[in-house]
Amino acid sequence: MIDFQNIYPEIFLIMSTLSLLMIGVFFKNSFALVKKITIFALIICIPLVYVNFGNQILVFNNSYSINVFSNLLKIIILISSAFSLIFTGQYLKRINIEKFEYMILILSSTIGMFVMVSANDLIGLYLGIELQSLSLYVLSSLDRNSLNSSESGVKYFVLGALSSGLFLYGCSLIYGFTGSTNYLMISENLSVENLGIIFGLVFVIVGLAFKISAVPFHMWTPDVYQGSPTSVTAFFALAPKVAGMGAFIQILFVAFKGAYVEWKSIIVFISIASMILGSVAAIGQTNIKRLMAYSSIGHMGYALAGVAAGSIAGISSTVSYISIYVVMNIAAFTCILFLSREKKYFEDIRELGGMSKNHPIVSACLCLTLFSLAGIPPLAGFFAKFYVFKAVIESEMYMLAIIGLLSSVISAFYYLRVIKIIYFDKNKEKFDEMSGFGMKFSLTTSSLLILFYFINPSLLINITDLASKIFK
Repeated sequence: MIDFQNIYPEIFLIMSTLSLLMIGVFFKNSFALVKKITIFALIICIPLVYVNFGNQILVFNNSYSINVFSNLLKIIILISSAFSLIFTGQYLKRINIEKFEYMILILSSTIGMFVMVSANDLIGLYLGIELQSLSLYVLSSLDRNSLNSSESGVKYFVLGALSSGLFLYGCSLIYGFTGSTNYLMISENLSVENLGIIFGLVFVIVGLAFKISAVPFHMWTPDVYQGSPTSVTAFFALAPKVAGMGAFIQILFVAFKGAYVEWKSIIVFISIASMILGSVAAIGQTNIKRLMAYSSIGHMGYALAGVAAGSIAGISSTVSYISIYVVMNIAAFTCILFLSREKKYFEDIRELGGMSKNHPIVSACLCLTLFSLAGIPPLAGFFAKFYVFKAVIESEMYMLAIIGLLSSVISAFYYLRVIKIIYFDKNKEKFDEMSGFGMKFSLTTSSLLILFYFINPSLLINITDLASKIFK
């Protein structure tokens, strides 16, 4: 019972999911009601996590860790999931997928993410990954009237199953050579001379790299981002990235801290490949969702650069980066969901022509977000990259920092191309006016955070520093 007292947030989310499932089944047209209760449950869960914020305890026979780091990531995941529902309500109505199951899947995916960031055992981590992934597979193919949505769901499921198989194979090798699946026991029994353990670690990294869409395991990302309903794509770009990066950090810095030299080169390669592909492959894209997919691949590369640094500052900069990335994506996808005429949604960036004249405020917010994604000072995105590159340079990984900076310059091209279309291309028809409190609130909040982050940029990094100190 003492163990259960420490996982109240997880229990609360599980009970909320089961209760909402019953409400959805027994009440007709329950979409709006279930959506409101889900958002409320996600927000209520934040103080439940915060109550345990400073604790550092291991429960369930050391297989589940509750500490400042996991609690911080849980709060970011809850905020991301709540916002993904707040600004997508209008869209779901218009494309006729007002299914209460949508919220149930978001909640069950969130529970999986909680398990991922708190897992202190390979079996627990796998359960978290599968609970998150199975929900996401269904979400991506939720629009039954769309062939693209069904195709993206199948692609994601097949490739996700492959990555899970590789991950499990890695876990079996680690268990075979260390005699345990517990992170602390693996760390104790770790022998870097044992090739079997290193092979196992490589397969585990492959499985996790797939979940955060890092190169060369990114192949699903552009197709799934494009084919899925835009509200689902927005969710993909938010919470799962936080959970995947948290799982990466936990396993590398708890179980395999003693093998830093061995895994450093793998993470450096994945980071460089992601940054280069993310910046180059997006140049020719005309679909804004595909462009955001390649953008996310590049941004995961920058976040992994902080992990590769192998220091407390590196971990802190990665968590800080991923937090700011979430805020930027909330703003970006709110603007993408705005692109509709007579209730028909557009994804071609050429449709943004002259948007600044018809919708100056939304255009300014989108312009601000794209500048931030490109890392232009003094916006939030600049500070995210600054702290990552600072940590990389402090670890004397100069080549990684140079490649990161060059990739950042290249990626600025496709962000600036969208801004050029908005402000200088020939006028297209006017889009529908932004309706609904959720979209206005999300866009205003995220844009203000991006714009005024420079007033106190050290606030977030101080919090992430505190959270990262548990890996000393």
